[in-house]
Amino acid sequence: MANIITGDLKSEDLRICIISSRFNEPVTENLVQGALTAMKNNGIDEKNIDIVYVPGAFEIPAVYKTLCRQNTDRKKYDGFITVGCVIKGETAHFEYISESVTDSINKISYDYEIPSAFCVLTCYTPLQAHQRSIIPPDAVNNKGFESALTLLEMINLLKKL
Repeated sequence: MANIITGDLKSEDLRICIISSRFNEPVTENLVQGALTAMKNNGIDEKNIDIVYVPGAFEIPAVYKTLCRQNTDRKKYDGFITVGCVIKGETAHFEYISESVTDSINKISYDYEIPSAFCVLTCYTPLQAHQRSIIPPDAVNNKGFESALTLLEMINLLKKL
């Protein structure tokens, strides 16, 4: 039988950084609260979680890369959650921002080989964004909660490899 390697949720002494956009703040703040709830439910002390706010989703990658560069040997953070919300308007701006942010965050995660969870909503309507950021949060109704669970699993999985 093959060995099965999983990223069981274990959270003793993990240090997490959430980088969150202030744009569409009612949604992003609910996503942050969802992530905090999931981490608290899994034993992570709030003092081990830093939240860095940026103006909008477009600014997330610059801060994320700076923090990754400063995080040599994972001495400060075990993982990151990137939180934002881009809602389609009447112009192509939505497509440019969504693609740029997604590609940049993916490249940074890959280059720095650090566990991260992508929680930048790209929604067609405000209703879709609100439906993905409901409070009280759980893994079904809040993507911040779901992202935190994903991050914890990936941190533990990568530690085992």
